[in-house]
Amino acid sequence: MRTQTIKGILFAICILLLAACSKPAAESASPGAASPTGQASPSASTEPSGDKEEQVELTFYYPIAVGGPLTEKIEGMAKEFTALHPNITVKPVYTGSYADTTVKTQAGVKSKTPPDVAVLLSTELYSLLDMDAIIPLDDFIAKENGDYLSDFYPAFMANSQTEDRTYSIPFQRSTIVLYYNKELFKAAGLDPEKAPQTWDEMRDYAKQLTKDGKWGLEIPVSGFSYWMLQTFALQNGDNLMSPDGKKVMFNTPENIEGLQYWADLAMKDKVMPEGVTEWGTVPSDFLEGKTAMMYHTTGNLSNVKSNAKFDFGVSFLPKNKSFGSPTGGGNFYIFKDIDPKKQAAAWEFVKFMTETERAAQWSIDTGYVAVKKSAYETELMKSYAADFPQALVARDQLEYAAAELSTHNNGKVTKALSDQVQAVLTGTISAADALAKAQEEADKALAPFNK
Repeated sequence: MRTQTIKGILFAICILLLAACSKPAAESASPGAASPTGQASPSASTEPSGDKEEQVELTFYYPIAVGGPLTEKIEGMAKEFTALHPNITVKPVYTGSYADTTVKTQAGVKSKTPPDVAVLLSTELYSLLDMDAIIPLDDFIAKENGDYLSDFYPAFMANSQTEDRTYSIPFQRSTIVLYYNKELFKAAGLDPEKAPQTWDEMRDYAKQLTKDGKWGLEIPVSGFSYWMLQTFALQNGDNLMSPDGKKVMFNTPENIEGLQYWADLAMKDKVMPEGVTEWGTVPSDFLEGKTAMMYHTTGNLSNVKSNAKFDFGVSFLPKNKSFGSPTGGGNFYIFKDIDPKKQAAAWEFVKFMTETERAAQWSIDTGYVAVKKSAYETELMKSYAADFPQALVARDQLEYAAAELSTHNNGKVTKALSDQVQAVLTGTISAADALAKAQEEADKALAPFNK
């Protein structure tokens, strides 16, 4: 009897040992556990992950800064990802504007409850580094097949990297473009297929188009006045900051000339509204036929396409010395004070959201520039662009694009500039004095980073 009992026990032990040996790798080794930036096995395939893997839940913050039903699209993409990765649940949290999302993210970081992954402005790089809030992504990238980053447009990567490290991945990215109403061009005797190419032409066109209670041009001021000034800076010489985010060059003769040109369009030439024009008002005015031309993000392209009751064109921004536009929009960031398993899962989500076909579809759905070159080689995008060539303008303008204004202490630096730009456009200070004051304030904000 005792011998039979011992045999039974030994048999049971053998069964348990065999079961342990056949356990899936994902259960016996946590993904990314080796280091804070380690990654799980790539899940780029469309086959769903096994349902026995450890469950991970991700909180995903995202903003919306353009028109259209993008909340539904984001939530749909998150559901698609979870369907393919049953062990990872993504909980999208719409957090308002970019500014709202930044505030909520910073509050979470300070309280040790950051999101796991978030889309924030690409310009938040140095601010997030100053808070020690995000991780570099180089360890993840190194484990991908081939040169993973080479497919992303260099102009978009400029705000993603510093000191030879990559901290974010482009997602909903843009440049500023010129939209124009072809019907109003015809009515003014202008060629509807020829947008203004230079600052002088834009002034002349706007004068001819300003009539019958309609403006020739609108340029938004609120929210992103520094961004709009950057267009004139790049077209007239150089960018506003150094690549390391420690210095700014606001009060140059070229920038003073650019800001003066902008102010003159309203106060001297009377071709656009004086004062502070709201970001959201400009596309509404354009769609309602209240303005013939507007500066705005290409991220509004699908909104304009869906709602314009007239034929419209899209063009590069007019040049002075050269064409030029800053890039804009949001990148994916992965946060530091979270479980390494969540960091690895977040990387899988970032890869999924920026895959070639998905990048093409996101561009079509929103008007944002597809962040990968390969997206424009897909049949999906080729077919769309053949019917709607305006979709290629912002992509083509990337040849002349540069990094958006981004520095350490970024909030104070951009506020210093934006406040002074608005003061000029409301007629309370000269362009030269305003940029001198902005330079002084920015230098103080950056002083701790230049010791």
